[in-house]
Parts: sequence; structure tokens; C-alpha cells
Amino acid sequence: QVQLVESGGGSVQAGGSLRLSCVVSGDTYSTNSIGWFRQAPGKEREGVAAINRGGKPTYAASAKGRFTISRDNSIDELYLEIDKLEPEDTAMYYCAATRLGRYYQLSPTDFPIWGQGTQVTVSS
Repeated sequence: QVQLVESGGGSVQAGGSLRLSCVVSGDTYSTNSIGWFRQAPGKEREGVAAINRGGKPTYAASAKGRFTISRDNSIDELYLEIDKLEPEDTAMYYCAATRLGRYYQLSPTDFPIWGQGTQVTVSS
């Protein structure tokens, strides 16, 4: 069984940066790609970025530039660096995993294993 636990969220001022972390435990061999999703109040959950075990990233068009996804397979940890935070980035951020190593969509449908989320709040 795979378990994902996010951390690193918090309240920050616009223009600042955060690094979110997601620790993966359990049957990590069945987890080839891990992604970050976010959900703001009143909005659908949307994909931000994902990365496969080989380190190839995929970004949502809206996330290119300010978001950087990475992973450290040696410690089974996933990261999301968010730079130049904006109030619109306020959301619950989730990490999620899939057996797919490529050709996945940044959609919750392709990521069946989820963490509990970490809240990011950006103030003006």
C-alpha cells in the first residue's frame, strides 16, 4: 500500500516562495509518477505538475514559469517549489500518485492515490 503525506504549506505574502514536500511510503515500486494538484474554494481540483521516476516533468500550462516539480527517489520524496506567489495560488495542495510513467493526464482520474493535502494561503 502506498501512503502520501504532504507538508510545507502555510500563509505567505504575495511575491514570496514556498516549497511543498510529499513523502511517499509503502509500495513505492508501484508509484511511477507523482503529481501536485490544487483546489481553491468553489473551483474544481486542477493539476499543477507531475513527474515520473526518471525525472521527466509535466506542467500545466498555467503553472509554467513559477512552479518547479522535482523528486528524490532515494528518500521517496516529492517537491513543489512555488515562486512569486500570488493570491490566486491560494488553495489546498495535494500530491497524488499513479502507476503510469508517461502519457498520463494532469487529471485526478489518472492519479488514484492521494495525500491529505496542505493548505497554501497567499495574502496581498
